[in-house]
Amino acid sequence: MQYPEPIAQLIDSYMKLPGIGQKTATRLAFYTIDMNSDDVTRFAKSLISAKRDLHFCSICGNLTESDPCDICRDKTRDQSQILVVEQAKDIMIMEKMKEYHGLYHVLNGVLSPIEGKGPEDLNMASLLKRLQTNEAVKEVIVATNATPEGEATAMYLSRLIKPAGIKVTRLAHGLSVGTDIEYADEMTLFKAVEGRTEM
Repeated sequence: MQYPEPIAQLIDSYMKLPGIGQKTATRLAFYTIDMNSDDVTRFAKSLISAKRDLHFCSICGNLTESDPCDICRDKTRDQSQILVVEQAKDIMIMEKMKEYHGLYHVLNGVLSPIEGKGPEDLNMASLLKRLQTNEAVKEVIVATNATPEGEATAMYLSRLIKPAGIKVTRLAHGLSVGTDIEYADEMTLFKAVEGRTEM
């Protein structure tokens, strides 16, 4: 039996989201149909508003309603540090921590030869321009993920930035709090030893 066209289209729409297969999309479609009309209308308006009203900050690449974004406009933030992240959502995660008070830069991805993503496909040129025009920046903290692509991107950025005399650091990787050493893989242990700190 085939679903009526509106349900089939809704299922297809949900399947365009990452990690959503046929079964989950079908469950979500039927859940949406069971929602009251006001909630469905609010949901639809939220999707349209997010797509229409959000754009990338012309300075850092963060998602924002205004340009430049609130973080770039905030003169109380530490102007000497720029933390480089893969995606705008990574900024939200760092901000929840409430411990970092510098600036950000969003790459919108990582170097990935397999996917055909080179430096020209990332938001790197604007970072380099930013570093050339802002003498206040003394440190770039690379916070790409600890994946082969994230590591390659970090090394590439380091090679580009260090000749300008700007300190380039990497977020520490290794054992998470509460992890037993016996359950950690070799790379995690290596990173933990490499990133050890004095007590």
